[in-house]
Amino acid sequence: MPSFAYQALDKSGKQQKGTIEAANSEEAIQRIKLQGYFPTSVREQKAKKGKGAPEGAGKDQMQKKSGGSGGIVLPFARVKGKQLTTFTRQLSTLQDAGLPLLRSLQILEQQQKPGLLKGTLQGVVEDVEGGSSLSEAMAKQPKAFNLLYTKMVAAGEVGGVLDVILQRLAEFMEKSQRLKRQIIGALVYPAAVISVAVLIVVGIMIFIIPQFEEVFADFDVALPKLTVLLTDTSRWMAGNYPTEGAMMLPGAVYVVGGLILVPILFKLARSVKPGKALLDRITLYIPIIGGLVRKTVVARFTRTLGTLIAAGVPILEAVTITKETCGNYVFEKALGNVHDSIREGETFAQPLREAKVCDAIVVNMIDVGEETGDMDTMLMKIADNYDEEVDTAVASLVSLLEPIMVIVLGGIVGTIVVAMFLPLISMIDGLQG
Repeated sequence: MPSFAYQALDKSGKQQKGTIEAANSEEAIQRIKLQGYFPTSVREQKAKKGKGAPEGAGKDQMQKKSGGSGGIVLPFARVKGKQLTTFTRQLSTLQDAGLPLLRSLQILEQQQKPGLLKGTLQGVVEDVEGGSSLSEAMAKQPKAFNLLYTKMVAAGEVGGVLDVILQRLAEFMEKSQRLKRQIIGALVYPAAVISVAVLIVVGIMIFIIPQFEEVFADFDVALPKLTVLLTDTSRWMAGNYPTEGAMMLPGAVYVVGGLILVPILFKLARSVKPGKALLDRITLYIPIIGGLVRKTVVARFTRTLGTLIAAGVPILEAVTITKETCGNYVFEKALGNVHDSIREGETFAQPLREAKVCDAIVVNMIDVGEETGDMDTMLMKIADNYDEEVDTAVASLVSLLEPIMVIVLGGIVGTIVVAMFLPLISMIDGLQG
């Protein structure tokens, strides 16, 4: 009889590990539940490969499971959120219609275009055919299914409500995608305008200002300080340094390179814990932007936690998953305190109140939900409310950015024009004299 290694939570929320023998994963899950545990991971312990196995068999199987027949896949590629949302909605519909799980997965895998998702589903289908549960099979495909996804599917399998859980997942993902599109859409326009404006100013500095400088030199005009500053900046941009053989690149290279390197450096800084902690903390205190980020994170973590609790995931595990997926270090730390508080038998709301990361109304609504036993509903109401506030904040930010950009660009162009015309006035006065 196959042996299964499992991880589970006991009634106090402590993690337990062990092995159990069962005919299949479903029977293993039932036996674990009979012991009074809530299984979070159940995996079959595979027998060691025999000596007579073909040398390339393991490699071929790995290629097949990684999507080798689904097209070329980049090492760091991930399944797009829109594709995964569509797949989740379709799988929910097929399960609600009463189709067997394996048949539903095969149908969805066959209709996918060649790519990462098709290869991922091939691996899931093979694992389910081999006796694994859907959550176990999905957990082996982290490029498509994150921790939140697999844990909710596991809860749906244990509770026998997989179709309902998949529907909730699809709704959750659709709202998350809509929020992400709104924020990206709000930032694309100003980023594009600023980038084009910088390139135009660099072009003026390199090609236009030097021609004016030659005219001023021919007429031997005394240049105002503003014009001298502008001509010096122009020389730096073009790389015309006064020192012979100066080993320095043109300033334009640094400006354009900065536009490219800043986002890369920002990502690299966030990839390490100290950098992420510092940047996330600073971001929350940036005027206007900080408020928008705070509202976005609150909407995300309350919707995630509410969805997990409604799916039947134990509160401690739900808080842990939410902490890992909220996307901001300050909130991760606050939710870690919440986890410790609940484990000690204390309240959910008090650590949030002490951390001061949420508005008072959020903490009060969570407190009410905790007292009434209707936590998931309260969390979803908070998420809906903050989604609306994010919509309003994004629209206000876009309307505010447009006049700010006009003023800044007008100031830059006006300064250049004034700096160039001041010497011309002196030249005209000299000619008239």
